Amino acid sequence: MKPFKFKQFEIQQSRDVFRVGTDGVLLGALADVESASSVLEVGTGTGLISLMLAQRNSYADFLGLDINEDAVALTKLNFENAPFRVRLKNIHQDFKTFEAKEKFDLIVSNPPYFEASGSEKDKIARQTVELNFVQLIGKSARILSENGLLSVIIPVEAGDVFIEIAKEYHLFLNRRINIKGIENSKIKRLVLEFSPTEKILLESEFIIEKSPRVYSDQYLELTKEFHVFK
Repeated sequence: MKPFKFKQFEIQQSRDVFRVGTDGVLLGALADVESASSVLEVGTGTGLISLMLAQRNSYADFLGLDINEDAVALTKLNFENAPFRVRLKNIHQDFKTFEAKEKFDLIVSNPPYFEASGSEKDKIARQTVELNFVQLIGKSARILSENGLLSVIIPVEAGDVFIEIAKEYHLFLNRRINIKGIENSKIKRLVLEFSPTEKILLESEFIIEKSPRVYSDQYLELTKEFHVFK
């Protein structure tokens, strides 16, 4: 498969690993990474999100985990070829059994969100077989620093459940971005950020396209430091 070229790095892709997609780009561009010194990505895939965050934050150290060996190998390759390589590390690891040696200022994930269906296509990357919301939130709550954030992108249909589970683990919703695929359409995705501290909720709307296959000004502005637009 052809690599996906960004302005400062390149993503090698594989048919065996969930590929570069809009959800990953949005989380990489929107997650609040500015004040983080240590970042954990759960389920790296190609390594896209960590690479975008490393470009946005010039001093944080990054650790990526993935249970898929093919994804781990691909992420390693993409990390090693990036200009921020010295701050990027990834390992083959199941998050459920991950033993953190430190607490993290930011945990990011584009988590599995389809219930198990029997389909083998993208089984690990996109079905709640290997990691469900309770497992993701519960472990994250234990390894977040005092002022840390959990940042995820999920379908709008899963939002209420995710928020309620987070409350059970004393993680409070601080920020909510309602994402529409196209102007005047229904909300399709949510970027949600949680912290151990309850704060005033910041809510906003983001539109990807102003018309079919025409990016919105919002999207162009958000991704101008990453995308190579022709």
